[in-house]
Amino acid sequence: MRTTLELPDPLFKHLKARAALEGSSLRDLVVRLVERGLQAPEVAQPAPAALPSISLGSPMLLVAGKLSNASLSALLDE
Repeated sequence: MRTTLELPDPLFKHLKARAALEGSSLRDLVVRLVERGLQAPEVAQPAPAALPSISLGSPMLLVAGKLSNASLSALLDE
């Protein structure tokens, strides 16, 4: 089957040079590398690290009608 791949120029040059060094065609080299990649065992991705959590005690009681920058600042200063 034919397909078209757009490869970055440096990668294409690297593949072309490697194929020449190995005495094979670019097609054979790419097929071999793709097959090897598909047969390789999948590498398990490490679980994301848990983020630290801090308990700050009970929540602050805030009354909706009394919220202002000054009152919030006073609560934070306590």
